[in-house]
Amino acid sequence: MAGLPLPRPQLAEAVPADVVDVIETLRAGGHAGFVVGGSLRDVLLGLTPHDWDLATDARPERILELFPEAVYENAFGTVAVRHRDQTFEITTFRRDHEYADFRRPHRVEFGDAIETDLARRDFTINAMAWGRTATGPTFDLIDPFDGRRDLDAGILRAVGDPSVRFGEDALRMIRAMRLSAVLGFAIEADTLSAIEARSELVRHLSGERIAAELEKLLATAVPSIGLRPLEATGLLAGISPELAAQRGIAQNKIPGEDLWDHTLRAVDAAPRDHPVVRLAALVHDIGKPSTFADGRFIGHDAVGADLAAALLDRLRFPRSPTERVTHLVRQHMFAYESSWGDPAVRRFIAKIGPAALDELFELRQADNVGSGLPPDAGGIDELRRRVAEQLAAEVALHRRDLAVDGDDLIAELGAVPGPRLGAVLDRLLEEVVDDPALNDRPTLLLLAQAQLAQDE
Repeated sequence: MAGLPLPRPQLAEAVPADVVDVIETLRAGGHAGFVVGGSLRDVLLGLTPHDWDLATDARPERILELFPEAVYENAFGTVAVRHRDQTFEITTFRRDHEYADFRRPHRVEFGDAIETDLARRDFTINAMAWGRTATGPTFDLIDPFDGRRDLDAGILRAVGDPSVRFGEDALRMIRAMRLSAVLGFAIEADTLSAIEARSELVRHLSGERIAAELEKLLATAVPSIGLRPLEATGLLAGISPELAAQRGIAQNKIPGEDLWDHTLRAVDAAPRDHPVVRLAALVHDIGKPSTFADGRFIGHDAVGADLAAALLDRLRFPRSPTERVTHLVRQHMFAYESSWGDPAVRRFIAKIGPAALDELFELRQADNVGSGLPPDAGGIDELRRRVAEQLAAEVALHRRDLAVDGDDLIAELGAVPGPRLGAVLDRLLEEVVDDPALNDRPTLLLLAQAQLAQDE
């Protein structure tokens, strides 16, 4: 459990004065105002909410009258209110109707009671409200589904019939896994059974919504808390059959553990503050099931890079993290030996790219931990040191680092633009990587002249 609930009398002290001011403005206008959802849950857990969500019986146009600088955000009754340099989202009480696609209500009706609004929410710990009605003399905690009791017990329970809740919005099943990991809560038995029974509905969700929950799950202290039941309930198979196929694949690393167990260990070991590395750890062995033969996974890094790219594309991840993760998966099987000379270290840097080195080392360390090895297994620390030395020396690692370029070879040696010129520059780079002392203009022009003469 993330923290002990605050005693009820302390709620008034825990909710910021600016939030209370908004509620009082609603009440002065003849309307109810309540703090709801995750913000109230976090306050009760002794945490600081990232934002504050409120609910009211006032219709959106009335909220705009009470808060002239507010903005009506969407068709579901949410108005963004600016108050004292903060923005609060105020949503009109709702009743949802006709969840036709397992993702969103086909239409929404506004309601007049906070209890009705709470009844349409996902989990009991998110189905509480604190505030006051238009005529109520005091601020009260409204808890019709015993969410406070579940907070105290560290339990995640669906509101009402869990099968109905997940049929309304299948994303709630993935959210359950994420909240379980974030809060350290156990998922209540009937709720977990309903997730398993309705897991196939996850196929109806958009990639963007799944990715948003997955990113939040991977950002938790111990992602495996949520990832393990994600696979066990069948949700993972609907998100990535390739990852789900890791269950049952022997690894010969940690006794009694399979490939999926290895992946979970690697994800937990990856640095929490480096989301690209966490994501890469999740998919670094995604190519193993399809390449498994005779106890080996030949080419799983290359196959895995393609599968990882396809998965992240389906989930609509942005191009930059997708490319970085794919590159890390493709390169994560490098094998360093202390016998490498400095030229070999420079070739390694050139192959990986300076910008990706730290992430690759972090992924490899997480992979080592996932295999039951020390993080430094394979000489990672030594390779890090040697790489740092070469980078500090500002050695040439790319064509742009050479003391000459194609224009120089054309002007000085009469070279002709085209593939042949590019091949000459590549050979010059190889020479310089082997011996950085060669990287001066006169020397490179002589070497290029010799190469051009040999090609004639």
